Amino acid sequence: MKKKIDISVVIPVYGCDETLIELYSQLTDILRGIVKSYEIIFIDDCAGENSWEIIKKISANDSFASGLKLSRNFGQHAAISAGIDRSRGDYTVVMDCDLQDNPKEIINFYNESRKGYHIVVGRRKNRQDGFFVKLTSKMFYKVFNYFSEQKINYEIANYGIYSRDAINAVKKYKEKDRSFGLLMTLVGFSRTEIDIKHLRRASGVSSYNFRSRINMAIGHILSHSNKPLLLAVKVGFVCTFGAIIYSIWLIISFLNSGSPPDGWTSIIVSMFFLSGLILSVIGVVGIYIGKIYNEVKDRPLYIIDKFSKEDNGK
Repeated sequence: MKKKIDISVVIPVYGCDETLIELYSQLTDILRGIVKSYEIIFIDDCAGENSWEIIKKISANDSFASGLKLSRNFGQHAAISAGIDRSRGDYTVVMDCDLQDNPKEIINFYNESRKGYHIVVGRRKNRQDGFFVKLTSKMFYKVFNYFSEQKINYEIANYGIYSRDAINAVKKYKEKDRSFGLLMTLVGFSRTEIDIKHLRRASGVSSYNFRSRINMAIGHILSHSNKPLLLAVKVGFVCTFGAIIYSIWLIISFLNSGSPPDGWTSIIVSMFFLSGLILSVIGVVGIYIGKIYNEVKDRPLYIIDKFSKEDNGK
């Protein structure tokens, strides 16, 4: 029978070589002070750096720490899934590896969760990201909130503590294009938010560039909402109604003047407009079909290449 674990800490690792040792040191000091048993799980998302060697060294010297290395870069949320699939704690903390998530907040998360909340997430009132990152993040959440019935706060990220029931519920979601935070909003358990201190990045830069942020935004919106399709239908109706009104106006003009109205320019412009609109709608539908195609292939969400400890694979 496996030993009972109070708290699991799941950390996707990408580009955090310079912060891993310090993060591990802070976590062990904090966890030893609040629970009897814990585990720290590092997931190397194949960053191509020295992360795996550091993870192996940490886990070799601490029975409470372990790691797994993915066979290639599957992305942050797939790495989180790999970690929570192997977490055994009554509560699971999910956090980033760059020390912007202050490990000391785990104490506040845990104390709040003991009040009966299944989900306790941090609200970053002093978000320490660059102007571009904050701007694009705000834009994404505004667009997402418009298209989706779920309403997400831009100040909320993955950092938080989650009960075993909440983790098990999220594990039932099998879609490939996933966001851990968005899935946590779907499970329906009791939830609260607390203000946390967001720290400046200790080293390196964000792994998300402008292109990856756009792709992630489109993927998340289309995965969680059918509203773009409904919007395309509405625009189609508006264009059709406008064309009918314009046709009526042309007929009336012809009856009044007795000669066909000039308007080759307007006709050409209208044709280009409608052609562009049709192609855009087809593109939206095509993206949905592509996502369906990717889902029905049922490819694995992640593939594990190595474990830092042999018994981790069992």
